[in-house]
Amino acid sequence: MKYMLMIYMEENAMSDSERAACYVKSTDLAQRLSTDGKFIAASPLQPVATATSVRVREGQRLITDGPFAETREHLGGFYLIDVANLDEAINVAECIPGAAVGTVEIRPVIELEGVPPAQFA
Repeated sequence: MKYMLMIYMEENAMSDSERAACYVKSTDLAQRLSTDGKFIAASPLQPVATATSVRVREGQRLITDGPFAETREHLGGFYLIDVANLDEAINVAECIPGAAVGTVEIRPVIELEGVPPAQFA
């Protein structure tokens, strides 16, 4: 079963050196998951100030600078994994470095017929 693990935290939750160490640990986790055949994709996101939100209402496109919601914690990155069940997804989530300073939300992915498989470089 595929799960999206979304990492939420305050943007200033880590110093630059802590963030660099987080990226190393996150890469190591991705490598371990890949070796076990459980990795699909993972990536940190650029700061929330770079976000653009798009809505379509009554046929009109509305574009807003910034994230969809004003909150203290923002989506900072994600893992997309393929594991046996929720318990295994929880075990992966607790290994994500961002879980120590933020929250990792786990959601099962709905796989739609006809959608091509993800392709990440």
